[in-house]
Amino acid sequence: MAVALARRVLAEDDARLASWEGVAGRGLLVLLGASASLPWVDGAVYLGRDAAAPSLLLPCALAPDVAASLLERAFVAHAHGTGAKLAVLPASMCLVRMDAARPVSRVTLQTWLDTGSPGDTP
Repeated sequence: MAVALARRVLAEDDARLASWEGVAGRGLLVLLGASASLPWVDGAVYLGRDAAAPSLLLPCALAPDVAASLLERAFVAHAHGTGAKLAVLPASMCLVRMDAARPVSRVTLQTWLDTGSPGDTP
Protein backbone atom coordinates (compact mmCIF):
# COMPACT_ATOMS: atom_id res chain seq x y z
CA MET A 1 0.00 0.00 0.00
CA ALA A 2 2.82 2.43 0.82
CA VAL A 3 4.37 1.93 -2.62
CA ALA A 4 1.03 2.60 -4.34
CA LEU A 5 0.60 5.76 -2.29
CA ALA A 6 4.14 6.93 -3.07
CA ARG A 7 3.61 6.40 -6.80
CA ARG A 8 0.31 8.28 -6.63
CA VAL A 9 1.95 11.16 -4.74
CA LEU A 10 4.76 11.39 -7.29
CA ALA A 11 2.15 11.87 -10.03
CA GLU A 12 1.08 15.15 -8.40
CA ASP A 13 2.52 18.55 -9.27
CA ASP A 14 5.13 20.28 -7.10
CA ALA A 15 2.61 22.74 -5.64
CA ARG A 16 0.49 19.91 -4.29
CA LEU A 17 3.54 18.08 -2.88
CA ALA A 18 4.58 21.29 -1.12
CA SER A 19 1.25 21.34 0.72
CA TRP A 20 1.84 17.93 2.33
CA GLU A 21 4.09 16.55 5.04
CA GLY A 22 4.96 12.92 5.58
CA VAL A 23 6.78 10.18 7.40
CA ALA A 24 8.21 7.13 5.66
CA GLY A 25 9.65 3.96 7.08
CA ARG A 26 9.91 0.28 6.40
CA GLY A 27 6.85 -0.44 4.27
CA LEU A 28 5.14 2.63 5.67
CA LEU A 29 4.17 6.02 4.32
CA VAL A 30 1.98 8.47 6.25
CA LEU A 31 0.92 11.61 4.43
CA LEU A 32 -0.49 14.70 6.18
CA GLY A 33 -2.45 17.46 4.53
CA ALA A 34 -5.85 19.00 4.02
CA SER A 35 -8.31 16.13 3.63
CA ALA A 36 -9.66 17.41 0.31
CA SER A 37 -6.14 17.51 -1.15
CA LEU A 38 -5.00 14.01 -0.19
CA PRO A 39 -4.86 11.44 -2.99
CA TRP A 40 -7.19 8.46 -3.07
CA VAL A 41 -5.44 5.10 -3.03
CA ASP A 42 -7.54 1.95 -2.88
CA GLY A 43 -6.98 0.16 0.42
CA ALA A 44 -5.19 3.05 2.14
CA VAL A 45 -6.07 3.84 5.75
CA TYR A 46 -7.39 7.37 6.15
CA LEU A 47 -6.84 8.99 9.53
CA GLY A 48 -8.60 11.76 11.38
CA ARG A 49 -8.57 13.50 14.74
CA ASP A 50 -10.97 12.93 17.62
CA ALA A 51 -11.54 16.02 19.77
CA ALA A 52 -11.18 13.81 22.86
CA ALA A 53 -7.70 12.66 21.75
CA PRO A 54 -6.09 15.51 19.78
CA SER A 55 -2.60 13.94 19.90
CA LEU A 56 -3.77 10.91 17.92
CA LEU A 57 -4.58 10.35 14.28
CA LEU A 58 -7.06 7.48 14.29
CA PRO A 59 -8.48 5.42 11.40
CA CYS A 60 -11.67 7.09 10.20
CA ALA A 61 -13.34 3.74 9.51
CA LEU A 62 -12.77 2.35 13.04
CA ALA A 63 -13.82 3.29 16.55
CA PRO A 64 -11.65 2.37 19.54
CA ASP A 65 -13.04 -0.09 22.10
CA VAL A 66 -12.05 2.30 24.89
CA ALA A 67 -12.51 6.04 25.33
CA ALA A 68 -10.26 7.90 22.90
CA SER A 69 -8.86 10.02 25.76
CA LEU A 70 -7.70 6.88 27.62
CA LEU A 71 -6.19 5.47 24.46
CA GLU A 72 -4.38 8.75 23.91
CA ARG A 73 -3.01 8.79 27.46
CA ALA A 74 -1.69 5.23 27.11
CA PHE A 75 -0.14 5.75 23.69
CA VAL A 76 1.46 9.09 24.54
CA ALA A 77 2.97 7.55 27.70
CA HIS A 78 4.27 4.67 25.59
CA ALA A 79 5.84 7.18 23.18
CA HIS A 80 7.65 8.83 26.12
CA GLY A 81 6.38 12.34 25.63
CA THR A 82 3.42 14.48 26.43
CA GLY A 83 3.85 16.44 23.19
CA ALA A 84 3.90 13.37 20.95
CA LYS A 85 1.65 13.35 17.89
CA LEU A 86 0.93 9.77 16.89
CA ALA A 87 -0.70 8.01 13.95
CA VAL A 88 -2.42 4.82 15.09
CA LEU A 89 -2.37 2.00 12.53
CA PRO A 90 -4.04 -0.99 14.20
CA ALA A 91 -3.96 -3.36 11.20
CA SER A 92 -0.15 -3.20 11.09
CA MET A 93 0.10 -2.74 14.87
CA CYS A 94 2.08 0.49 14.40
CA LEU A 95 2.28 3.74 16.28
CA VAL A 96 3.99 6.35 14.13
CA ARG A 97 5.49 9.49 15.68
CA MET A 98 4.23 12.29 13.48
CA ASP A 99 6.46 14.92 15.05
CA ALA A 100 9.05 13.53 12.62
CA ALA A 101 6.90 14.59 9.62
CA ARG A 102 8.72 16.69 7.04
CA PRO A 103 7.61 18.45 3.86
CA VAL A 104 7.17 15.98 1.00
CA SER A 105 10.15 16.04 -1.31
CA ARG A 106 9.90 14.44 -4.73
CA VAL A 107 13.60 13.48 -4.60
CA THR A 108 13.36 11.94 -1.11
CA LEU A 109 10.19 10.04 -1.98
CA GLN A 110 11.68 8.71 -5.22
CA THR A 111 14.81 7.62 -3.32
CA TRP A 112 12.61 5.82 -0.78
CA LEU A 113 10.87 4.01 -3.65
CA ASP A 114 14.14 3.19 -5.41
CA THR A 115 15.56 1.55 -2.29
CA GLY A 116 12.66 -0.86 -2.36
CA SER A 117 10.87 0.53 0.71
CA PRO A 118 11.61 -2.74 2.54
CA GLY A 119 8.61 -4.49 4.02
CA ASP A 120 6.14 -3.40 1.34
CA THR A 121 5.06 -5.01 -1.88
CA PRO A 122 4.31 -3.02 -5.02
